[in-house]
Amino acid sequence: MKQFVFATNNPHKLQEVRDITEGRFDILGLKEIGCFEEIPETACTIEGNALLKAQYVKEHYGYDCFADDTGLEIDALNGEPGVYSARYAGPDCIAENNMQKVLDKLSGTDNRKARFKTAVALIYAGETRIFEGVVNGRITDKKHGECGFGYDPIFLPDGYTQTFAEMDEKEKNKISHRGIAVQKLIQFLLHQ
Repeated sequence: MKQFVFATNNPHKLQEVRDITEGRFDILGLKEIGCFEEIPETACTIEGNALLKAQYVKEHYGYDCFADDTGLEIDALNGEPGVYSARYAGPDCIAENNMQKVLDKLSGTDNRKARFKTAVALIYAGETRIFEGVVNGRITDKKHGECGFGYDPIFLPDGYTQTFAEMDEKEKNKISHRGIAVQKLIQFLLHQ
């Protein structure tokens, strides 16, 4: 079985990707390879941040790897929080703070259109590839659901009546931005 490092310390993301790959690959997290340092995310795009993380693991640890970065883009906020989604409410904030900042900024706004965008950067067999996943939806007026992580409780995907945080993992993984990008990654790897 091919082995890859998924350059994340986020246990939710790691489990989500392991669920999506359904055991077709051996996916290791950063802790499993002894990487405990904070990998810099200094690019101005999510694609750039994903690539920085993958390159860091390849250069410092030698593993074939992939990394992701995700941004929530809200129309009424001119694409914010975008590349700053994880630290929208400040460098040491938690998801709760980020969601509250979004809800506060959208207070009284009718246009709640938004999209989640994930970029996955793969470094494998001397090549670099980027896979993208996008899901459109809207921001709810309050939190709904206890599952998921990040902005999931306030993101309602188009065509659904439940936020990501109200869906079970299997359902979310079929339609999510990360799920779409990782499926593209899987299809590429299966044909190598």
